[in-house]
Amino acid sequence: MGKEKKEKKEKTPSKSKENDDDEGGELRPVCAIAKPLADIGFHKKILKVVKKASKHKQVKRGVKEVVKALRKDTKGLCVIAGDISPIDVITHIPILCEESNVPYIYVHSKEELGAAGQTKRPTSCMLVLPDAQKGGDKMSDDDAKEFKDMYGKVVSKIKIGRASCRERV
Repeated sequence: MGKEKKEKKEKTPSKSKENDDDEGGELRPVCAIAKPLADIGFHKKILKVVKKASKHKQVKRGVKEVVKALRKDTKGLCVIAGDISPIDVITHIPILCEESNVPYIYVHSKEELGAAGQTKRPTSCMLVLPDAQKGGDKMSDDDAKEFKDMYGKVVSKIKIGRASCRERV
């Protein structure tokens, strides 16, 4: 008359918190103000530029650092995560970018942006600088040329996208 062990139920696969569309190569939903938003191919290119810049300490991470740099008229490329909640945290950054004439673009995921920036934490925004900061290690000639080329292509594509958006309005 001892206690009998209950049989374990088979676990059914639970639905993930993210959309089911993610598995098919689709990207996660973003906030309403995330325009211009990078498409899948361009998204990867942007993250590659961020990764290369962060290896050589050519980035400003987080809202506080980015805002401070933009107010000091630091030039670069601003990359903003589109899945930030609450969006009030980042709503002023595009305005500062436009006032400083700095190109900006939204990417889909703060986790991917943080990973590209070589941090363990998700990051809401980054400012990619065209040149190394003080104390940063310099790139080799080949790396510098490759970075300048990738950086230039990304910036020019963003500027072309912004110009076409203005024509539609």
